[in-house]
Amino acid sequence: MSGTTPRRRRMSRPERERQMLDVAERVFGERGYQGASMDEIAERCGVSKPMIYEYFGSKEGLLQACLDRSKAELFEVTQKAMAGATDPEDILWRGMRAYFGFIDSHSLTFAMLLRQPLSVPQQGVDAVEAARRQQSELIAATLAAFAPHAPEAVVTAYTEIIIGASERLALWRTGHPEVTVDEAARYMTDFCWRGLSPYVAE
Repeated sequence: MSGTTPRRRRMSRPERERQMLDVAERVFGERGYQGASMDEIAERCGVSKPMIYEYFGSKEGLLQACLDRSKAELFEVTQKAMAGATDPEDILWRGMRAYFGFIDSHSLTFAMLLRQPLSVPQQGVDAVEAARRQQSELIAATLAAFAPHAPEAVVTAYTEIIIGASERLALWRTGHPEVTVDEAARYMTDFCWRGLSPYVAE
């Protein structure tokens, strides 16, 4: 009896969209935005290029969808991690650990966005800034709750410091894989805690 090749299961639209975004994110990270080819993305997905255009409209639309998904996922993982904290230092540690863990799983795209911002279309730049603002709102609200004695200017300043320093440390780690997520989180927690501790309620 001759063998038969099992037929591939057809993907639902959400499954196919998730696959396309996973592949596109890897290709953007490997090639950079300008070097990324819709042909290559389609080939890796095993679909036609017109299908990708049908889902996302354009290469810019595909990048935007990748960034929108990352923004939502980053907010979810950091919010969930911080929700389980019991004290101010613990919430800072949990948030940092979740952030660096998330960046680890998106390191190629993250490095591309920070190293090559001028190669990304404006809507991509805007999406990155929107993610920063999202994280800023989460951090500022947390600092204000746990450090009620801190003036508004201090909360705002430390929020911006945390965002900027976390990005730079995460970018540095892309060239130093020996630095673990826990080590990076500890560096940031220790650094920030020294500045924030005078304002924390006893």
